[in-house]
Amino acid sequence: MTEPRLPSTGDEHDALHEAAVLANALPYLRRYAGDTIVVKYGGHAMGDVGLAKTFGRDIALLKQVGINPVVVHGGGPQINQMLKRLDIPSHFIDGLRVTDANVVDVIEMVLAGSVNKQVAELICEAGALAVGISGKDGKMITARKMRRTVRDMDSQIERVLDLGFVGEPVKVDPRVIYALSGSGLIPVIAPVGLGEDGETYNINADTAAGAVAGAVHATRLLMLTDVPGVLDKQGNLIPELTAAQARQAIEEGVITGGMIPKVETCIEAVQGGARGAVIIDGRMPHACLLELFTASGSGTLIRAE
Repeated sequence: MTEPRLPSTGDEHDALHEAAVLANALPYLRRYAGDTIVVKYGGHAMGDVGLAKTFGRDIALLKQVGINPVVVHGGGPQINQMLKRLDIPSHFIDGLRVTDANVVDVIEMVLAGSVNKQVAELICEAGALAVGISGKDGKMITARKMRRTVRDMDSQIERVLDLGFVGEPVKVDPRVIYALSGSGLIPVIAPVGLGEDGETYNINADTAAGAVAGAVHATRLLMLTDVPGVLDKQGNLIPELTAAQARQAIEEGVITGGMIPKVETCIEAVQGGARGAVIIDGRMPHACLLELFTASGSGTLIRAE
């Protein structure tokens, strides 16, 4: 029995355009066939319902054309909402949440629970099979306590900040990721790690994605952000940087503010084993597909050299 044809839109120009898009994407489909692409999902792309559904379809499409996507997600706004509902105050130092034992329990509940399953569901609804896990599953992400120092402007004395159960990856064991991807499934990872003594650590989603991308030797790490990419001092997009050029741009003040840790994550990813890391605008529909399947891409690519 043959499948019924979809009804015609009656617009031959649109049909020809769609065929041309598919034909132009063919070389890129071949280039990435069988490769692993790690996507850090968060920001505006995660909060907008329309963009969220588009993201789910795009990730499903990647799997269906022979690419192995791995999603690492954040969930800051959802954590804030839950803490507010539970009347637990939030404290931040240098943009990092101070996380005590009560807060880390809520973070794990939100990230590895509701948010993780919602992201997996977006992909499943689009026709692929996604499985939500956290960095604690299979001891995937081993973490240690993050320590930050600040210098007093008057005395110039440095002091160590205690951020509680805020962690940073020490090791990523990719066996769970490989097992899921090899079985036709898409891993969706919540950035929660396990300490050597069994502690639970909250890990920045960008940092976790970079560590995962390096460990699985991803062809690309796609960092969805709320900006077009790395901009020069005139506000123009910089299409590509080596790790050395990116460091120089930080030193010269071209890269500033919240873009610095994102670029540093990309540098660590490519030096850890990923072939390239791209900072792209997650507010743009189909941002991942535009980056992977067009000649110009859609953000700033950072390579090891």
